[in-house]
Amino acid sequence: MAPSRHMLRTGLLLGLFAAAGTLLVAATHEATRERIVANERAYLLRTLHELVPEELYDNDLAADRILVRDPLLGGREPLPVFRARRGGRPVAAVLTAVAPDGYGGAIRLLVGVRHDGTVLGVRILSHKETPGLGDAIDQAKSPWVEGFRGKRLGDPPARLWRVRKDGGVFDQFTGATISPRAVVKAVRRALEYYQRHREALFAVPPSREEPRHG
Repeated sequence: MAPSRHMLRTGLLLGLFAAAGTLLVAATHEATRERIVANERAYLLRTLHELVPEELYDNDLAADRILVRDPLLGGREPLPVFRARRGGRPVAAVLTAVAPDGYGGAIRLLVGVRHDGTVLGVRILSHKETPGLGDAIDQAKSPWVEGFRGKRLGDPPARLWRVRKDGGVFDQFTGATISPRAVVKAVRRALEYYQRHREALFAVPPSREEPRHG
């Protein structure tokens, strides 16, 4: 076989292998993408139900959602707010907030709030805090976030919405103050946002972006 024909054949074979590999990767990505989306939705639903007990509402909590943007929530991008209703009346909301000043970077969290402003619970969605130290903010590592349950603006007073090292009522971790400090601040600011915009939050139709506040 002439060298040129051998090279052409080799090139064609390599091209076929490359095309087959590309198709395989694309097929695998498509097959796993739907599974990832389903897993993310399942995790979100599980977390929402942890924050707002199912007996409190009768609407589709995950679907009754709007997107909001406000500096108090810490994120530059629109963040989802989920609304819980019973018989059409507002009973609670779950706000997405971002603590931009974590030790390892931004901390993303959910804050469940009763209609009257009382905290139902807090859950950490994502973080990059130091394992064994700052990652104790994560409910999978410690029950620290349960300390927010039942709190509200004014209880404790605003000056006490800090970690104990800063004169507040919230615990910090041995050797790690930055992470809990960032989360406490983010929860307080989320409650301030909720207090200012509670009526508007429940009035906006689902799946529409609310105009930027502030």
